[in-house]
Amino acid sequence: MLKTHYFFACALPDEMKKEIERLTAPMKEEDSFKKYVHPEDYHITLAFLGDAAQENLDAAIDHVTESLHNLGSFPLSLKRFGTFGKSDEPRIFWMGVNPSSTLHQIREKVYEACEEAGFQLETRPFTPHVTVGRKWNKSTRFSKEWLSGFNPEETPGHLIKEIVLYRTHMDRTPKYEAVQTIHLNESP
Repeated sequence: MLKTHYFFACALPDEMKKEIERLTAPMKEEDSFKKYVHPEDYHITLAFLGDAAQENLDAAIDHVTESLHNLGSFPLSLKRFGTFGKSDEPRIFWMGVNPSSTLHQIREKVYEACEEAGFQLETRPFTPHVTVGRKWNKSTRFSKEWLSGFNPEETPGHLIKEIVLYRTHMDRTPKYEAVQTIHLNESP
């Protein structure tokens, strides 16, 4: 049986998801990656919790909600595509976002709140991104030059209003279910 995993993430507004879908369409047509993420599943992970008991999740929800209670929604725009994994055969294909001190502040608060709730989290540096595909699928080797041809020139800002605790369902598409939504304060 597939284990359930939980994670906190920035929920992306529908307009932002549509923009990512539009930008990745040419690569999908070329079948460049073996699997593409369903647009409803686009998000920016803040803290991966793994499998967890309900009481631990409840504690994390309480801590995260308290730590974010005075923070407001904030603008975020897409930047460029990138990859993780081997340079000539990447494992993860992602869309990055322009730098945002508010995003980093929120991530730090969510991360610390989850640790206070008893979770042991990854210690890798935070690289905000939206995973859009997995596993290079072409017979030719991947190159950053190829990928740079798809990067957007400039994208509009989108307002991030929610931090969500998601549950993963590996047997579904889309596979992420919102368990708890924390609304950020409306910006003035």
